[in-house]
Amino acid sequence: MKKITIAVGSTRRPKLNAVTEALQCFGRLLGNGAEFEVAGFDVESGVGHTPLSREELMRGARQRAEALVHLAKEKNLSWQYFVGLEGGLDVVDEDSGRRVFLESWAYVTDGALGHYGRSGGVEVPPSLADEVLDRGVELSVAIDRFAGAVGIRDAQGAWGVLSANLITRQEAFRVAVVAAFAPFYNQKMYRESAAAG
Repeated sequence: MKKITIAVGSTRRPKLNAVTEALQCFGRLLGNGAEFEVAGFDVESGVGHTPLSREELMRGARQRAEALVHLAKEKNLSWQYFVGLEGGLDVVDEDSGRRVFLESWAYVTDGALGHYGRSGGVEVPPSLADEVLDRGVELSVAIDRFAGAVGIRDAQGAWGVLSANLITRQEAFRVAVVAAFAPFYNQKMYRESAAAG
């Protein structure tokens, strides 16, 4: 049986579980009959603890995946895919002020080609957004205070708090991973699109 190793730039359980759950959706399309291994590694994102823009979220996810590619080359490991995950805020300016959204991003590469995917976004209450954006408090600390709990990041996450647990942090990352892997498990559609363009 063919083994496909997917390296993930995190050791946090919600992120690793998100990748594992995503594979349950598209694994047979990616490697029919293959056995998948999800391996987590602590790597730097190169961005702040709480990314504060879409660009920073994307850069953090990509840099985590690229750090894994570098690690694999350095240690002569034959991992097939490298996944970087990053969660944070995207600030949208409107005439009436700013709106702040919590988003989860994924970047997946096979070492040559790379693609992004993201979750949807949930609007962050102004008081929580102010705490992070104006006072510089890390989101994981701010959400614990906001919800009156401890360790939310490794449980349902800010996603769970804001959506009454209808969407958890893990689920948001799962959606981002499914989206980022699409060009790999649905190559035919992406090749035809490139050929038509």
